Amino acid sequence: MTTRARRVWITRAEPGAARTAARLQALGLEPVVHPLLAIETLAPDLPALDDFAALAFTSVNGVAAFAALTARRDRPVFAVGDATAQAARAAGFERVDSADGDLAALAGRIVAVAAGPVLAAVAETPAGDLAAAVRQAGGAVAVQAVAVYRARATGAAPPDAFDAVLIHSPRAGRALAGAGRAALAQAAIAAISPAAAAPLQALGLSPAVAPAPREDALLDVLQAALGKRDPRV
Repeated sequence: MTTRARRVWITRAEPGAARTAARLQALGLEPVVHPLLAIETLAPDLPALDDFAALAFTSVNGVAAFAALTARRDRPVFAVGDATAQAARAAGFERVDSADGDLAALAGRIVAVAAGPVLAAVAETPAGDLAAAVRQAGGAVAVQAVAVYRARATGAAPPDAFDAVLIHSPRAGRALAGAGRAALAQAAIAAISPAAAAPLQALGLSPAVAPAPREDALLDVLQAALGKRDPRV
């Protein structure tokens, strides 16, 4: 008797959802791409880049949206993690420093390395305040945020069948919580950070939380959570 592949609901927006789907397939899992969020790029007037010593990106989406607004690639970049750093290099930025962590880690790198003001390309409703994080880290570096994209809820209902669900952001966690406890109670839930897990914990659910805010860590806790459950039939 052949055991079917576990179905994993990917809630994140495209194009990231497709990348996650490919990683799940490589693990022998069946991805269910059913985004709860959609990314919309914005077209703000950028300040003069010569006024800034560096740029900061808190997500792959921020890199893509900012890169579409200007051909300039001469500013050094601070990236929150390796995936964001890789996206920045792919977009043509050559001097890229990865914090390999979360917003606090990014702020720490900026405090330690930045030679002047930093322009941060962020979401319209960011998950955290980078300027405040820099101040909390003891830095005097000025950080100016510019909103280059927004994540909107799609309002999609849960897919028909899934064994597990991935949460890549606090915004996705809030959107998923809208499905209600009953729709999620039988699924393994894996969240990329405590903030992403919090909306589900408020429902009385117990998501597995990645020890670091990286997708490889997220997939590790997903597999561990699935290993404790029998597949649905």
